[in-house]
Amino acid sequence: MEPSIAAADNSVGRGVPALVTVLLVLVGVLALYAILLSRYGLGARLQPADVAIVFGSQVRPDGTPSPRLVARLETAAKLRRSRLVRTWFVSGGISREGHDESRVMRDWLVAHGVPDSAIVRDSLGVNSQLTAEHAATWMREHGVTRANVITQYFHIARACMACDRAGIDVVGARAPRWYEPRDVYSLAREMVALPVYAFRGR
Repeated sequence: MEPSIAAADNSVGRGVPALVTVLLVLVGVLALYAILLSRYGLGARLQPADVAIVFGSQVRPDGTPSPRLVARLETAAKLRRSRLVRTWFVSGGISREGHDESRVMRDWLVAHGVPDSAIVRDSLGVNSQLTAEHAATWMREHGVTRANVITQYFHIARACMACDRAGIDVVGARAPRWYEPRDVYSLAREMVALPVYAFRGR
């Protein structure tokens, strides 16, 4: 019996380092993936285009845009000074409290110098794919093709993929230089969502 017990002990001893190695490799791969996804979004640059597609985000219960959404809108508003786009396509859904994200976004942009006539609202953009599809429909109807995408850095890759699939020529993108602790969760979620989206197309 003793030799068999010793053999079993040796097998366990060999298995533990192997498991640790696999876990370390997995952690390394995930860390590299997170870095590449972040760098892709942070490195995005704007280009002259017909439309800026601004993806929606949370609206507060009092009807004001959350700090994250304000950061996106500030980035979008700067396009007026640089004259990189002629139209702002703001897209979002209806919040739990009944606030229309796109209306809140429109109102904020108008209050900060963007002409109301230059803003198109999409109240049914409840996810990235629908925002892209609705933007693509409007762009086809108005004979324009080139767009800049504005959203958070961790979302840039998936947002651009959605627009590309919808037939939009994405020529540039920009993420606001604004961060919060919640970004850790959001980045982890995108790390899962991006490959799932790539395979399922939604």
